[in-house]
Amino acid sequence: MAMSNQKLTKQELNAISWRYILGSQLNWNYERMMSSGYLYGILPVLKKFYGHDEQQFQDMMRTHNQFFNTNAIFGNLIMGIDVAIEEQDGYKAKDTIVALKTALMGSLAGVGDSLFHVIWGTIFGSVAGTLAQNGSVVGCVIWIIANIALLFGRAALLPLGYKQGVKLVTTLKDKLSAFTNAATVLGITVIGALIPSVIKATVPFVYKKDGVELVIQDTLDAILPSLVPILLVLLTYWMLGQKNLNSTRVIWIILILSIALSAFGILG
Repeated sequence: MAMSNQKLTKQELNAISWRYILGSQLNWNYERMMSSGYLYGILPVLKKFYGHDEQQFQDMMRTHNQFFNTNAIFGNLIMGIDVAIEEQDGYKAKDTIVALKTALMGSLAGVGDSLFHVIWGTIFGSVAGTLAQNGSVVGCVIWIIANIALLFGRAALLPLGYKQGVKLVTTLKDKLSAFTNAATVLGITVIGALIPSVIKATVPFVYKKDGVELVIQDTLDAILPSLVPILLVLLTYWMLGQKNLNSTRVIWIILILSIALSAFGILG
């Protein structure tokens, strides 16, 4: 059991937080996923809490090397809650820790992947990429600042989880869900607005007969400006939803289709 003189300091919390950030994907494998990285991050805590008892120490290392897979960023939050419980109850919290990690890693994986891997990258990446395409160095600066902010924000999650404990997840569950939905709408809005400026596709084909010319692109613009880029995005989105198509295959299909249509003068 953890003793009163085994309280973790702020420096120790920050140290294991950065250990997990740098090592969360160490030895990633299909058997136990991120377990090795998790064990590497929490190892100094295990030594402090259980170093006096070799059997407990080895048992807790095996416990923390069991299957673990979640969003890497929210892994810091789970570890913070974990060490707070182990600091309080020590070795007798072993089963509680296993249940805690099992319960949180799945739910936080979905929220974290949506927030950070999809929405965060989509919003800041799209804005930064658009500015960079126009020759502005601000785009590069925005992307660098966004990732630095994400990195240090991730580091702060472990001390936050340690201080707030389990109530952090239960109290903020509904608010976090609402925030995720709002951020999703924002991300979709940003992508929709960027379609006309990022995707450059027109129909240069001109129909001619008996001295009459019909400029196809002008007709399409009259129906809906940037109709071709929108249709290309919808086509790509539809293909990504097919079971036998992955992103690599879709890229090749779009590439070949673009070259073929351009060669026939249909797409420009």
